[in-house]
Formats: sequence, structure tokens, C-alpha cells
Amino acid sequence: MSTCCRLHVTVRTARGLFVSRRHTRLCGHLPLSQSLSTGTPLRNDFFKDLESQFSVMRKKASDALPGSSWSPLQINSNLPPERADIVIVGGGVVGWSIAYWLKQKERVRGGVKVLVVEKDLTEHLGVLNEDPVDLQFNQSGYLFLASEEVAHIMEENYSTQRNAGAKVSLLSPTQLKEKFPWMNTDGVVLASHGLENEGWFDPWTLLNAFRRKALSMGVIQCCGEVTDLKYTTSRILSADGDEMDLRRIGSVKVQMPNSLEYQPVECAIVVNAAGASSARLPEMLGIPLPVEPRKRYVYVVHCPDGPGLDTPFLVDYSGVYFRREGLGGNYITGMSPEEGEEPDTSNLEVDHQFFEDKVWPRLASRVPAFEKLKVTSAWAGFYDYNTLDQNGIIGMHPLINNMYFATGFSGHGLQHSPAVGRSVAELILDGDFTTLNLSGLSFRRVLAQEPMLERNIV
Repeated sequence: MSTCCRLHVTVRTARGLFVSRRHTRLCGHLPLSQSLSTGTPLRNDFFKDLESQFSVMRKKASDALPGSSWSPLQINSNLPPERADIVIVGGGVVGWSIAYWLKQKERVRGGVKVLVVEKDLTEHLGVLNEDPVDLQFNQSGYLFLASEEVAHIMEENYSTQRNAGAKVSLLSPTQLKEKFPWMNTDGVVLASHGLENEGWFDPWTLLNAFRRKALSMGVIQCCGEVTDLKYTTSRILSADGDEMDLRRIGSVKVQMPNSLEYQPVECAIVVNAAGASSARLPEMLGIPLPVEPRKRYVYVVHCPDGPGLDTPFLVDYSGVYFRREGLGGNYITGMSPEEGEEPDTSNLEVDHQFFEDKVWPRLASRVPAFEKLKVTSAWAGFYDYNTLDQNGIIGMHPLINNMYFATGFSGHGLQHSPAVGRSVAELILDGDFTTLNLSGLSFRRVLAQEPMLERNIV
């Protein structure tokens, strides 16, 4: 079965005239294994002819309105292809990791056309003839502090980590003070310090490493937003004999930025890696997803007399955290708000009073040198917060048979992205996890309302 998608844009000219533009495309359904043509030459000829007509119209408008900067609608030359095998919605580090691993794996099984759609390109793995990627990894480790109330949880976590081969040590308050004399250890009963292969790195560099490598391998990038889905519905019976509707997506509608123009992209598979906006896609199919945006603030402070170069990433049991940011007495700090005090997510404005009231008192209590500091900059961002258990959701929903999910990481997507990308690529191309078994992060726990909670995390 084929569907007809029509674009109709109407523009009012300076003289009150109207110009109507229609573009009709025929979309069929092709299997993943079939080579897909973009139809680019035909579309380019259409747009070239249309653009020449608009050029004449713009010149007439300019002559009629000398000195005016007004111009009729421009033709968007950056439309995505009309067809792709796999559409990844979301160009963050998880989306680009999935794109890279898909191309890495498909080298031995023929071409797969992968399209990454990202509405905000301001959000790359070595490329031939380019400098090696430097993630600026700082191996100062994480230092978690535990009060008497949660010390037993830290001991359990320590045993799990050691059994998995992690180099972690437990410190008493006395040992902690000897190792980090700049710290006030009041209230601390136990501390856990990572000794090897643990620390922090530059997230922007990692994202662009995946992106650049994936693009060099043939992944297509598009700046736009998926605003609609075309799908079919089939009635099926569950194991209990209940009737259910099974959805299958045939195409996605990609809206161009700052434009009325859009492109329907026919596809065999959709990957939902849209981060904080992930719930919008399954909602178009009538399927709920327990992921929502949660705003978090990050503050950069300057304190010349603060902790030195051996400073770890410290996570206090009060919820406040900080780490060194480069040299020269700069630090990054913040904390999550209480559940009932979540900030407004309609904007990315920073609440500086939150630092004054919540962050700074706890920070200065743990590190007395931070009594004297200056906030030099700050920013806000969104977590893709999984309201069930703050853990990622990976795999397919049982009622959407060609949408894969990689979302809900609740602030840990950066750390998980290399493994998640590889695992989702395996699910798509191999049909199962073959390297790491991440089935515990599937939709099964969401549908059964059985959260998989972690403890002592930030």
C-alpha cells in the first residue's frame, strides 16, 4: 500500500498576491534489506526550477520595496532523504553512539542507510587524517561520602564493585582526613574512593567524536524535528487471550527549523534517542513512556584557596557534588532539588537563589575553603528523567514492533552511551544482545511496574 504526502505552502507577497506551492511525493514501504534510493535528482530539478521562479519574484519585490529586507520564503536545500532504513530521533551522545555502532557492525553485511534527526545541532572516535580524539580524561576518581544512615549501603556497593573487578577502596573518617586534609569529615562514617580508570572527561568532545566518525562512515545528518508519525495498526491476541493493538511505523514527518516546510521520510526502523523529549514519539502512537524533562543547574565557582589538583569528584551524602574544572581554582558544583521542588521546565533559566540557599551552605560545610568563593558562570540543562526508577529504557515496546528505545538515563546517558550504542545496534542488526546483556533495562520492568533502583548515586 502506498500513501501520498503533500506539502502546501502559501506566501503573501508585498503587493497582496499569493503564491501557492505544492509538492507531492509517493511513498511506498520497503524492507530494511532493500537498497533505498533518495530520489534526489528529481527533487533537485524540482527545487532548482522553483528557486529560479522565486528569484524572479524576490527581485520584483525588492524593486517594489527599495531598502526593505523583506524576502519571500526561501527554499530549504537541507531536506532529509525521502527514505532511510533507520531513522534515529535525537542527535545527542546516545543517538550518535547508536549511529556509529550501526555503521561499524554493518560493514560486514552491506549498506544500511541511517539518518539522525536533531532539532538543535548545538548540543566524534578517530577519523582518517585527523588528530586522535582527546577526551581530556581526568583520572582523579569519585569520592562518595556516607552518613551512618546509609553506610551499610556503601559497604554492599563496595562488595559488588570489587567482585566486578573495580579498584575501589573504603576509607574511615580518619583515613579520609589524612588523605584530603581540606575536608571537614563531620557526619561522615564511611567513604568510597575510586582508585583506577575513574574520573571525568569532556562530554562535548565525546559527542562530536561519535558524530564525526559516524558521518565519515556514511550516516546522514538532518537538522529538523520529528512532529508526526504515519503508522498502521493490527489487532493481536496476548498470551492471556486479550486483544491488543500492534503499531508499525511507516514514515516520520521531519519539520524543517524556522520553516513551514517538511519532509516525510519512509523508514523500516525508528530509534527513539530523543532524550528529555522522548515521550512525545510514543504519545503519537497512544503509548505512554515514563520519561520527562527535569531541569538541573550547574554552577562554575572560583575559589583560589580551594582543594588542589588531587581533588576527586566528591559526592556528599547531602546531595551536593563538586569537582575541579581545569586549573586556577575553578570548580563545578550543583545538586538535585527535592522531589517536591522541581524547577519549571518551560525554559533554561538558571536559578541563582538555589545556589545561595541549597548548594553553597552544604558545599562550605564540607569544604571550609568554599566559604569564600565566587560564581563565575552557570547553565541549566534537561535530564531525560525516568520517573519509574531513574534508569535507562533500552529495546522495543511490545506494542510498537519497529521502534527501539534508548532513553530515560536520568543524567547518566553520557557514561552509558558507548555501551548503549553498541547494544542497540546489536538488537537491530543481530536480533539480540551479543556483547552485554542489558535485558534488565527492557520495557518488561516498566509494564510490570517493577523498578530497578540503584543506591548511592548522583
